[in-house]
Amino acid sequence: MGKGVEAENMLVHAMKVRREILSDEDKNTLSGMAMVGLAYKLKGWWDAAGKLEVQVIETSKTKLGVDYLDTLMSMANLASTYWNQGRWDDAEKLEVQVMKTRKTKLGVDHPSTLMSMANLASTFWNQGRWDDAEKLEVQVMKTSKTKLGVDHPDMLTSMANLASTYRNLGWWDDAEKLEVQVMETSKTKLGVDHPSTLTSMANLASTFWNQGRWDDAEKLEVQVMETRKTKLGVDHPDMLTSMNNLAFTWKGNGKEVEAVRLMGDCVRARNRVLGLNHPHSISSCITLDAWKAEQEDVVLLI
Repeated sequence: MGKGVEAENMLVHAMKVRREILSDEDKNTLSGMAMVGLAYKLKGWWDAAGKLEVQVIETSKTKLGVDYLDTLMSMANLASTYWNQGRWDDAEKLEVQVMKTRKTKLGVDHPSTLMSMANLASTFWNQGRWDDAEKLEVQVMKTSKTKLGVDHPDMLTSMANLASTYRNLGWWDDAEKLEVQVMETSKTKLGVDHPSTLTSMANLASTFWNQGRWDDAEKLEVQVMETRKTKLGVDHPDMLTSMNNLAFTWKGNGKEVEAVRLMGDCVRARNRVLGLNHPHSISSCITLDAWKAEQEDVVLLI
């Protein structure tokens, strides 16, 4: 039995004991239930986690009050579960309540309030509500900059989130400015080969790609791919994503042969590592088939 399973079993046992001895309404019991819910989430057992979290919320509301901090945390936990299930409307309802209450109880610039604002913005983002997401993310970024400083990790995350929203709005110049700041600060604070730095480089490359700046995108993507290959290994999913991205850039830059060859390598690796039915494997395979068909059409025309 692995340590993770042992720990989970201990949490479940402790929760049962607390419920028997202390009752479901005791704060220690609620805390134990929340911990088991978290363990379920880490295993991807969203339904089981959600059932426990609903119980915790309802009891907390009755015993502690709707605006009690522990109640708000339990609501945020359930919203996170809904988010991971793609239940955006359900997540939004809870997140709005949590955000408004935290603003009133803790203040607009409290870290917990900022976190709830960022969570709601993420839900808006997944609903395609870019304008709503952007408004919240701007508030979070400005407040984080004042409270935490420009180079704080949470500040960099808020900048990256806002840049992602700008990309979806097609505001490429605004996205680029933020992404350059995030990348340069990450390089200085975290190091060139840190996963967060590599992600920021990949994001900036994506913006360059959408601007048709193929050479700029390629330079970054080659760096990201080579570093991930060294740090993570040839078969790591992030490494395969880098291959996929670089292949698209080469295709856009007119490097047809190199693009098809790299996408072919990506397809074979994704099929082996992720499986034939994984969405990323299917997407890369469809792309490769389309590119090969284009090459055949060109040959026929000649």
